[in-house]
Amino acid sequence: MNPTNLNENSNPFNAGGQPNFQSTRSNRPSMSLKQTIGVSVATCVVTAFLVGVIGFAIGTKYQSFYRVINKSGSLDYSELDAVYAQLQENYDGKLDKDRLIKGAAAGMAAAVGDPYTNYFTEDEANSFLNDLSGQFEGIGAELGTNKDGQLEVVAPLDDSPAKKAGLQPHDVIVAIDSRNSITMSPSEAITLIRGKAGTVVKLTIMRGSETKEFSITRATIANPSVKWEIKDNNIGYIRISQFGDDTATLTRKAARELKDKKVKGIILDLRGNGGGYVDAAKSVVSLWLSSGSVIVQEKAGDKVVGTEKASGNNILNGVKTIVLIDGGTASASEIVAGALHDHKAATLVGVKTYGKGVVQQLFPLDSGAEVKITIAKWYTPNGNNIDRTGISPDVKVEITTEQYAAGDDAQLGKALEMLK
Repeated sequence: MNPTNLNENSNPFNAGGQPNFQSTRSNRPSMSLKQTIGVSVATCVVTAFLVGVIGFAIGTKYQSFYRVINKSGSLDYSELDAVYAQLQENYDGKLDKDRLIKGAAAGMAAAVGDPYTNYFTEDEANSFLNDLSGQFEGIGAELGTNKDGQLEVVAPLDDSPAKKAGLQPHDVIVAIDSRNSITMSPSEAITLIRGKAGTVVKLTIMRGSETKEFSITRATIANPSVKWEIKDNNIGYIRISQFGDDTATLTRKAARELKDKKVKGIILDLRGNGGGYVDAAKSVVSLWLSSGSVIVQEKAGDKVVGTEKASGNNILNGVKTIVLIDGGTASASEIVAGALHDHKAATLVGVKTYGKGVVQQLFPLDSGAEVKITIAKWYTPNGNNIDRTGISPDVKVEITTEQYAAGDDAQLGKALEMLK
């Protein structure tokens, strides 16, 4: 079975939502944020795995996947057989074989121990593939997990219900409609958070040591990924909220308009951008860099397995540029920031980025489900892998919670000051 050519989201499962998962493969969504198995990780993984994998042998619908697993000869199914037999004989209730199969698949992927390797049901896979089209129903928040395995907000999308309600990057989601969610996987959380426009979801979050309650009304979110304008002193401003279907075209249009108006400099705002398609990120970087310049390199172990290079037509080459970054700048956004920084095409202003430097790829199953697997790590042009460490700004400018709520944008203000 060949990996699906996804040509456009990562973002992940946005809007409710899932991170932009960033695969640096061309035409693949960028798989950016961390996902882990849900509550009681060890228990869920072991139970789902032992109870369900035997189900893959049931029915022709799943036989091809069973053959793929069995072909390796590396798994001993005897204990699975025994557990399944005990369930059939002793369980006081009806066994749902399809649910066991899906639970087994999710448990097997989670048992790898990699937070980015996941199993998606067919519905989850379809949602994942549709998100970067820029329209969906939900609250508009990209989700991931922090270094402690806790479910957290990576970034609320621009003009989304989540952002208007006041959700911030790194808010830990403790409960969803009173259901404990602190160790849920992002995909599981998305299922609960998403819903029809006009309905309400209640989130309990931890922000530092403070607990906050949010009642957020879901909406249909149609959000172009790029917006631009000319600020004071003829300074161009480009805001990219995610790297989606429309990003390459809109950013090139913005660059041409701003260059034609002879702007003094460019501010590229990647704050709160959780990622997206690497092809889109490549197109954006290519507006600044010379053709053939290395943007990002992929390695599996010590072996280079892929290199993305600038495609040319660099209409912003030589234009003084500042890139705004923060803790919600992740994945494909970090590729852009890292490439422009390493090639000395831009100065980074803000605070350290999220830190996601591994590559995932989606592989289809005959059932319509997908398995997302970490296949490599990515490195900036200077050879840095930023996974779990992030990219530090050249000029550090922090924004307090009070400033954020009041709309006092000290980071943007600093960038404008530097370009005067």
